Amino acid sequence: MPEAIVHIVDDDASLADSLGSLFRSVGLQSCAYGSTTAFLDTELPDVPGCLVLDVRLPGVSGLDFQGQLADLGIRLPVVLMTGHGDIPMSVRGMKAGAVDFLPKPFRDQDMLDAVAAGIARDGARRLAEGERVRVRDLFATLSPREQQVMALVTAGKLNKQVAGDLGLSEITVKIHRGSAMRKMQARSLADLVRMAEALGL
Repeated sequence: MPEAIVHIVDDDASLADSLGSLFRSVGLQSCAYGSTTAFLDTELPDVPGCLVLDVRLPGVSGLDFQGQLADLGIRLPVVLMTGHGDIPMSVRGMKAGAVDFLPKPFRDQDMLDAVAAGIARDGARRLAEGERVRVRDLFATLSPREQQVMALVTAGKLNKQVAGDLGLSEITVKIHRGSAMRKMQARSLADLVRMAEALGL
């Protein structure tokens, strides 16, 4: 797996530097940005990561920015930090999907734990997306008839019912089903059903 990067968005340069040192001490790469604009102006590398975001930022609040990320197509998990933490603010951040909400001053270990959880979450999301793309690509190799048979079989229909629905012989359905299983690299019908669910069939 490619090396993860922690993105730090904070207008406090000394805090950003100390966070960078903390992350380096455990072998994590980090990149600091003084504003949300600076972060957005950077082309993000296609590697797992996490965003450490100060709630109080000039221009746009970290909470508002957290809400904008999904609209911008940025799905990095967020760790929020604030020197002015209050309960409603932390609740809002967590409801919007933040990994953690850390009031300053926070313990180094709490930050490291939150960032590790964020990177793990992002890695899992990337794996799932990669699997969806792989399944979609495999499905595209099926003939239209094999796609129909796969959709009906994974919906729980028996070969005999599929044959009736499509006006085919049962033998022909078995051939298409076997071919679909092979092309989809499915080890079992359960495997094929899981793939059909991923495809939204």
